[in-house]
Amino acid sequence: METPETSALTERKAAVLRAVVEEYVRTGEPVGSEKVAENSSLGVSSATIRNELSALEEMGYLGHPHTSAGRVPTDLGYRQFVNSLPPGKLRETQKRAVSDFFSQAVMDLEETLRGATRLLSHLTTYAGLATPPSMTEERVVHVEFVSIGSALLALIVGQHGMVEKRAMDKPESLDEETLQEFSNVLGESFRGLTLPQAEARAARMAEETPPPAAGLLRELAETFHRMNTGERSDHVIAGGVANLANEAARWHQETILRLFEALERETEMLVLLKEASISPDLAVTIGGEHPSTGQWEASIVAAPYRAGDRSLGTIGVVGPTRMDYKTTIAAVRAVALRISELATELDE
Repeated sequence: METPETSALTERKAAVLRAVVEEYVRTGEPVGSEKVAENSSLGVSSATIRNELSALEEMGYLGHPHTSAGRVPTDLGYRQFVNSLPPGKLRETQKRAVSDFFSQAVMDLEETLRGATRLLSHLTTYAGLATPPSMTEERVVHVEFVSIGSALLALIVGQHGMVEKRAMDKPESLDEETLQEFSNVLGESFRGLTLPQAEARAARMAEETPPPAAGLLRELAETFHRMNTGERSDHVIAGGVANLANEAARWHQETILRLFEALERETEMLVLLKEASISPDLAVTIGGEHPSTGQWEASIVAAPYRAGDRSLGTIGVVGPTRMDYKTTIAAVRAVALRISELATELDE
């Protein structure tokens, strides 16, 4: 029996496979030789196409449901199709949607990522996914204490637009002038440090500083710690998840439930997206190519976004293996590029 490792696809076999994938993605129905002949420009008979379909099935690129005379792509067939795709372009309406979104994007990277997952979901009809930059690498650009009546507000701003606020009691012995001088010192002390570095410095300064400022520094150290390890730590941002239910015709019900569970747990999605973050460009994971996506019968298209040469995180979509790969790849690549431009601007 021929295998993909021992037999390369001829031009005609590749064209037949491409026709089957495109038709199956469009209709969800097994594809027969007549349909391939009708929708392709191969210029050969249905009998010749039947022979090519049989050969592609033998090679593992197509499956043959028992209840139908037609064929459906296997994961290997989708992989061959994806690998042979020329660079795709977004339609004009999609380009405008991307342009309009980023023209209004705020200078807060995580908030932009939330919106970008919804944008990708709108462009592709699948669920958008993203991982924000690791909080361990987030650098502090501003720290100050703001007096609000009898309370103090600690304000921390990160390099990617992240803002953290923490209210605390205002020491009675701390007058406004002293508080302003204290804030000025903090601004210089923490600027450019990562959150773990800032936490360590605040704790060290608390040991060397007399009250009442020592207590404020201890609370500041706790705030840096919470930012680095709490809800803002490694997590998956998901947008347009309801679209997965709308795509129910492309999935088995059990598959949808498993995928929703995976999104809720996040761990498996984090692993997949972090693997994509080390890719030089864009990664497509199809069905059984990964234990998780194989279990869900899903595909993930994801691309890293960067600040200069430094990879910060990943953005992409998850959907059924019966996916419009050409449009999805073009959309993910376009959005990842625009996010990289924003992240680079924030880093400057």
